[in-house]
Order: sequence, then structure tokens, then C-alpha cells
Amino acid sequence: MHTAFISHPDTLLHVMDGNHPESPARISAIKDRLIGAQVYDHLQHFESPLATDEQLARVHDPAYIRRIRELAPQAGIVHLDPDTAMGPMTLSAALHAAGAVVMATDKVISGKALNAFCCVRPPGHHAGRANAEGFCIFNNVAVGVAHALTHHGIERAAVIDFDVHHGDGTEDIFRDNPKVMLCSTFQHPFFPHRGADSRIDRMINVPLAAGADGAAFRHAVEHEFGPALSAFRPEMIFISAGFDAHRDDPLASLNLIRDDYIWVTRYIMAIARRYAQDRIVSTLEGGYDLISLADSATAHIRTLADI
Repeated sequence: MHTAFISHPDTLLHVMDGNHPESPARISAIKDRLIGAQVYDHLQHFESPLATDEQLARVHDPAYIRRIRELAPQAGIVHLDPDTAMGPMTLSAALHAAGAVVMATDKVISGKALNAFCCVRPPGHHAGRANAEGFCIFNNVAVGVAHALTHHGIERAAVIDFDVHHGDGTEDIFRDNPKVMLCSTFQHPFFPHRGADSRIDRMINVPLAAGADGAAFRHAVEHEFGPALSAFRPEMIFISAGFDAHRDDPLASLNLIRDDYIWVTRYIMAIARRYAQDRIVSTLEGGYDLISLADSATAHIRTLADI
């Protein structure tokens, strides 16, 4: 078995405006670096399907799904919030992004892939049950988690979110679901200005101060995530893989480096080996400096693939 790499051409066609940091170049940068690093050919490649309304409605209100479909423009740009907009191909890209995590879940649980990385956009972890936010329209990772629970009968799933921003949409969706644990590190105070005071036994929110480095991040993962995950014993692990906590990212102020992403990927793999039959699905969230994004994502994927 090999690591599945799941994407879709429409991820390149979602455009919010010419200067938006969440741009199609993010996908191209990752793929180009994977090819240059001779990792790309070692992966199983799949084009993602469209997520169905049934799959989306496990985590989003049906009225919200209808609203997104109705707002999708034939031309021009429609803003959902000050940071999040839809162009003519956005709906297709968003549906393929959520569908990628569904496909990844199927392949990993069926044993057809060792693990999976979804190279998709728009990202998802800020999208709540009934709202878009922070570049996110549908909560891709949440759609995959709900598919694992509902379709495959997984009893306990964990989401590990190391994006620089708190996965507030994921928390909104799963806060009252005893089958799901969220472990999230994030810069605080910082957008979305939530998470620092909402920790419960399944929502392991660990705020990090601006300027925090890899040592602080690793301490949080080992001493906050580790005991909680060991007690929860997840049967499957999902990763909201944001690379905007890198020291070179222009939108934030944490100081992680490539080696920190390798380290956390290995740590997650060890937890998955212990409790989850090695089942990991990772999906792209943030990361806006193209060089550090490509380097960090490639290191993450190379580690997942054990290359």
C-alpha cells in the first residue's frame, strides 16, 4: 500500500481576487515540490469526487448548503464574509475538497491506501455548521470524520489541527459529539479569536503566544495532546494540516520550521499505530508563503509515505 494523494483540477480554478493569499498557486507549489523531491511518483493519485448533499448535511445545516448553492455566481465574485468569497468555479472546488476527504476516508478504512493526503482548497476548518469563515466554505475534515462515523461505523475519531488558527468550525460542529476529539494548537490572541477559553475533555485547545517556537509546540503536543489521545483511544485520526505556523508565513507570528512538521507527523503516526490501525487522513488547511508551504507539506507527505 502507498499513501493516497487526492486532489482535483478545479482546486486551481477557485479564485477570490487577484491578490488573495489563499490562491491556486498554493496547490501548484506543493505539487511542484513533490515532483522535484521525487516523492510524487511514490504516491497513489486520485481525483476527488464531488461531496454529496447527504455527506455535507452530516455536519452542515441543509439551509446553509442550499444558500451556498444559491449564492454561487455564474460570473464575478460573491463575498460570504470579508475574507471569504466565491467565484464561478468555487462551488465545484469546495465540493471536490470535501469529497476528497470522503474518498480518503474510504480508501484508508478499506485498506486500499496506507494513509492519505488531500491537496485541496478552499480549506475548511473555520467553516461551522451554518457559516463560512476565514477562507473556508465547507468543513472538509469534518465531512470526512462524519463519513467515518456514519458510513463506516468508527466509534472514536480524533482531529489534530496544527494550523496557526484555531479550528473553530470543527469545534462548533463536534463539540457535543462524544465520538470526536479535537486537538488544536493555535496562536492566541489571533483570528478567529476563539478557543482559548472553551476547552473541555474532548476539545484540547492549546493557545500559543506570538513568537512561540518548535519547542513550545512540541511541548503542547506531548503534554496536552498525548495524554488526552491516549485516554480517548481514537480508532481513526484526521489531520487539519495547516502550515501557516511556519516562521516564514506572512499571516501569522509563530516560528515553526520544517523539522517540527516532520516531528509532529511522526508523533501522530505513532498514536495511530497504537490505537487506530495506522489510519490517518490529512487535509490541507493554511500556509501562505509558497516556499515554506511547499517545503513543509512535502516533508509531511514524505513522512506519511515513509519515503
